[in-house]
Amino acid sequence: MASIRPAAVAGMFYPGEPRALAAEVARFLGGGDAEPAPRLAFPKALVVPHAGYVYSGAVAARAYQELSAARGVVRRVVLLGPAHRVPVRGLAAPGVDAFETPLGTVPLDRAALRSLADLPQVVRSDPAHALEHSLEVQLPFLQTMLGEFSLVPLAVGMAQVAEVAEVLERLWGGTETLLVISTDLSHYHAYADARRIDAATLARIAASAIDIDHDEACGATPLNGLLWCARKRGLPVQLLAACNSGDTAGAKDSVVGYSSFALYEQSDAQAGEALIAIARAAIEQELLGKPAACLDASWLERPGATFVTLLKDGVLRGCVGSLEATKPLAQDVGENALAAAFRDPRFPQLSAAEWPQCEVEVSLLSAPRPIRFADEADLMRQIRAGEDGLILEAEGRRATFLPQVWQGVPDKRAFLGQLVRKAGLPADTPLTSCRISRYRVMKFDGR
Repeated sequence: MASIRPAAVAGMFYPGEPRALAAEVARFLGGGDAEPAPRLAFPKALVVPHAGYVYSGAVAARAYQELSAARGVVRRVVLLGPAHRVPVRGLAAPGVDAFETPLGTVPLDRAALRSLADLPQVVRSDPAHALEHSLEVQLPFLQTMLGEFSLVPLAVGMAQVAEVAEVLERLWGGTETLLVISTDLSHYHAYADARRIDAATLARIAASAIDIDHDEACGATPLNGLLWCARKRGLPVQLLAACNSGDTAGAKDSVVGYSSFALYEQSDAQAGEALIAIARAAIEQELLGKPAACLDASWLERPGATFVTLLKDGVLRGCVGSLEATKPLAQDVGENALAAAFRDPRFPQLSAAEWPQCEVEVSLLSAPRPIRFADEADLMRQIRAGEDGLILEAEGRRATFLPQVWQGVPDKRAFLGQLVRKAGLPADTPLTSCRISRYRVMKFDGR
């Protein structure tokens, strides 16, 4: 029978009732009608605070928002935080099979923990984990953003930077592994003093200093280990958010500081280059008989919705895409590239002679969300010109414009009027009779 470490601080640091907790996490992560811009890349590592959600939840959520593209790709989380309640020499691993929160259980990666057995700095200590909050408070955010994953939790006590770094390097893995370091900043200074102290610490973290002191960050030991790895691998450390308890729910005479950082191994731009390469290779295989390149990357296997646009000497030459993510990303791009080049009914098939004059754009779409509006004036107020891609549906017809179309039609009413006509509807069709959804786009281009 599996042994489970039950939630120890549910109902104190965060809501203990499942629906209330899910709602709280969703509120911090942001749940408005507007879909956030899509992402291809996601962090290799995060640095997050671990106070009660009322104090540091917003700062933690800012880091977890960076994982929007990680669901289904990240399968293992290596989670390190300071041991607050039980003295530990080294890094303490638990002996249980799973950790529990009100949102469900998270299985431990026992194989990964066994892979550390030869390291003298890694010890077993269930007491170190029994009441430890620095790790537990991260789990509801991770459960919400990632879905299913396994966990490697380590409560860090007295250890050298190199000892922590050795553990992180051994568990580093590929895109399937996310590293999370849990730490707050300075403790119990007056508001103005804390801001000055924390500002200096934030600058040192961003510079990958490996001598952060425990007076600057309570999780300095695991943090320094991560920053050592960042130096070795040349990874920039990006500040996402920072504040203190005086900014959120506490008095200003004695505050605790919070921050979140992200470390990326791959940027969205680099991932976009891969999508452009896939689109070009698909067209060149059909057009020129060139063998298609095979890109082996797990993130290309997750579902994605894309549009591929061809421009010849800057003029539209074809554009076909998907509004829903129903196929693996690489397949969706390749098929849409072929359709844009050879099956767009508005244009003849692309010829080999034209290809050198063509530029390829790949647009990654977020999931569409309906716009709820009372009347046309309300609709116009909600639409974000230049940002929103729009889908219009009525009488069994549907049409969409990518956000790029705003460049040629900046007026909202004209934009919607042309979208009505594209759908094959009468020009006087009232917008109140239409279902209108919007999405965001990340666009990549290249020859």
